[in-house]
Amino acid sequence: MGIDVVTFGCRLNAFESEVIRREAEAAGLDDTIIINSCAVTNEAVAQARQSIRRLRRARPDARIVVTGCAAQTQADMFAGMPEVDRVLGNDDKMRRDAWRATRDVLAHAPRFGLDRDEKVAVADIMAVTEMAPHLVDGFQAGLPRVFVQVQNGCDHRCTFCIIPYGRGNSRSVPMGGVIDQVRILAERGHAEIVLTGVDLTSYGNDLPGTPKLGALLKRILRHVPELKRLRVSSIDSIEADPDLLDAIASEERLMPHLHLSLQAGDDLILKRMKRRHSRADAIAFCNTVRRLRPDIALGADIIAGFPTETEAMFERSQALVEDCGLTFLHVFPYSPRPGTPATRMPQVDGRVTRERAKRLRAVGEQALERRLAFDAGAQRQVLIESATQGRTEHFVPVAVTGGVPGEVRAMTTTGHDGARLLA
Repeated sequence: MGIDVVTFGCRLNAFESEVIRREAEAAGLDDTIIINSCAVTNEAVAQARQSIRRLRRARPDARIVVTGCAAQTQADMFAGMPEVDRVLGNDDKMRRDAWRATRDVLAHAPRFGLDRDEKVAVADIMAVTEMAPHLVDGFQAGLPRVFVQVQNGCDHRCTFCIIPYGRGNSRSVPMGGVIDQVRILAERGHAEIVLTGVDLTSYGNDLPGTPKLGALLKRILRHVPELKRLRVSSIDSIEADPDLLDAIASEERLMPHLHLSLQAGDDLILKRMKRRHSRADAIAFCNTVRRLRPDIALGADIIAGFPTETEAMFERSQALVEDCGLTFLHVFPYSPRPGTPATRMPQVDGRVTRERAKRLRAVGEQALERRLAFDAGAQRQVLIESATQGRTEHFVPVAVTGGVPGEVRAMTTTGHDGARLLA
């Protein structure tokens, strides 16, 4: 039956799932379902558990291996599920030798007969200090957009976040390894490459000479002239370095789109989150990048219902959408994660949290509609993703007819339907 990988969570997990598939197949696993889990919210963990039970009913003879952030942080919970055959740590999931060991354990184990020590292979993620480049050979030629992982882990300890305990401390791929990967992918015809990581703007802090993200972007664009489009995933604006700002202003092949880890718009909530920026810092950064690149599109993560959040505090977060000129909004209802300081703070009623998240999403929809109206009638460079959709350089979705996936076409938009531009 081969290998099936079920992915939950972020773009980084999606990239890593391709590596997992390759390494597990090379290790000789067969008839195995691999769950690459996410720990960012309780809902994400619950979805993984539900998926495991459903898959066991559908494929009673397959082996089920759980890995990813939730497996790293809640290994015993998954090991206690009778449907699960093996729990593999978040660093080992990228290593072929770990998949060989998993193959050997499963090959000689009785069905559902492993004890906890045999079932769980989760090492201390905080002991991991280096990161090797992983080139995904399985990306299909002509696939419009592909990801390159340049960083993993996080050195910060936001009070709501479990991810550092699932990913470990920050570590970076050396510049030469990143450039080699980007060059290979560009030569294979991939039009757009997205650099991804857990805390992307901490890139290079662990490398000799401590190169910054901006320097990496400039070197990629200088050494890979055949690359058509370069994009970065979520960044922490307070860590933006001068070279990053200069690249935004001067590099046409760096796409005019940033997604920011803002999380809240009230200073006291930001302090209780242990964020390193203020509301004024966020607004100033957005004004700066808009001055450097007037057409830039900005998105952000915002949490609704963080502990102690009053209605007035929430309204300041809601107002941040307009004050920062945001286009894209990722809204997260606060979810208490065991082991994080925020769980010990006075909690907001769940009904209030959900209602605030709903209001915030509505504001996000209005912000997107404003951007769509702004872009209507303009000429945009559209990356064709499928026969029916593309994305502008600002990451705005476009309804298209025809076109070859991976092609970048100059198109004049004619209007919008409330969710996408029409062209």
